[in-house]
Amino acid sequence: MTNKIALITGASKGIGLEVARQLGQQGITVLVAARTKTAADEAAAGLLQEGIQAVGVKLEVTNSAHIAELAQFIEDTYGRLDILVNNAGILAEKAGYDGDAFRDTFEVNTFAPYLITEALLPLLLKSKAGRIVNQSSAIGSIQFQLTNERVQRLATPAYAASKAALNMLTAYWAQKNSGTHLKVNSVHPGLVKTQMGGEKAELSIEDGAKTAVRLATLPEDGPTGGFYYMDDQLPW
Repeated sequence: MTNKIALITGASKGIGLEVARQLGQQGITVLVAARTKTAADEAAAGLLQEGIQAVGVKLEVTNSAHIAELAQFIEDTYGRLDILVNNAGILAEKAGYDGDAFRDTFEVNTFAPYLITEALLPLLLKSKAGRIVNQSSAIGSIQFQLTNERVQRLATPAYAASKAALNMLTAYWAQKNSGTHLKVNSVHPGLVKTQMGGEKAELSIEDGAKTAVRLATLPEDGPTGGFYYMDDQLPW
């Protein structure tokens, strides 16, 4: 395989699908992960029609069996992984949610990226330019929580805490893998017109994907262990 291989979680719609599209437009083979194989295959088929090398893969991010099966599939098929975008996330603290919002938020937004990344790290370290991008949020910035009125207005406790914890994992993996080709960064996509962001959000989905795509394709001298929005570094 000469193409880079990228896995994007939660990629059947929204920002995840657009990240897959923009990476695929650069000649990268994209593994489009979704909770069901049907959803994954449908999203991949749409990208294939655009001339993008896309493969649908089943991944319910909280399912340990799915994670293990996907890691084995990637190893058997490609022998390595070049890019991992931990994009899947939820905002459970909203009217009508009937589960345990705090626990469920951490399961998807923090525990799942941890388990997926740990399972795929051996494959990422086989890459000559491994990149991990964690889809975080400015709402997870502790400094912004204390100083930024907009973040204070929008933040909910489970979502904010889950993204702050994800940022800590970014820093953890970056320092643990210093001296290797692997680069690990968190990104804030901005307030994007998605199901989560709503129609009043400022950014298009195309613009909301750009930061993740930039960090996923960093050159050898690019940064690691940072938190970014577009070209700006954000405070933890």
